[in-house]
Amino acid sequence: MSTSTPVGRGPLAAVALVLVAALSACGDLHASGSTARAATPGASEGAASPYVEPGAGDGAPHDNENNAYRRSREMSPAHAKDAEREAGRIRPVLERLWEQRKWDPATVRAALLRLGYEEERVTKDGKLLGGTLTVSEMPSRWKDDGYVTPEGTRVALRVHRDACVTAFLQKSNFDVRTNGPYLETGCFEPPYGH
Repeated sequence: MSTSTPVGRGPLAAVALVLVAALSACGDLHASGSTARAATPGASEGAASPYVEPGAGDGAPHDNENNAYRRSREMSPAHAKDAEREAGRIRPVLERLWEQRKWDPATVRAALLRLGYEEERVTKDGKLLGGTLTVSEMPSRWKDDGYVTPEGTRVALRVHRDACVTAFLQKSNFDVRTNGPYLETGCFEPPYGH
């Protein structure tokens, strides 16, 4: 029996080896000496994406795109003034309730309705029927093994289509702010998606 290789097999094996070597190195950049060390990120630098959006907060790639739903729309200067004026009416009421340790939605709602606001009414499909004030319990959050609803109340007052007053009142503290509406959640700031 002959141990020699047929004529066609030797060159074919060599071509296959070259292809495997070329394909396995595909996409790798090779540099030598100091160029290789300078191009490789150090352990302290990390391997950040080269793309950063203009105005992207902490510089994370696609930060503006990923968090667009959490940015409120702009208020006109005149409407921002109106919102500040209404915040000035709401703040002392919430401060008084906080000092009295009353932060349940029913008590807060009753106190704010006495300022002359009308509770917002919305159809099931989201059409606004009237009113400007929304008072609700605090949003639930994940804690330990399930969702819990913290004690307290959150408030939204729609001053204009582009201007809101938002507030919360709970055992630890309270706050009143003005902001433009959010794309998906109106006056209330939306929860984080991820």
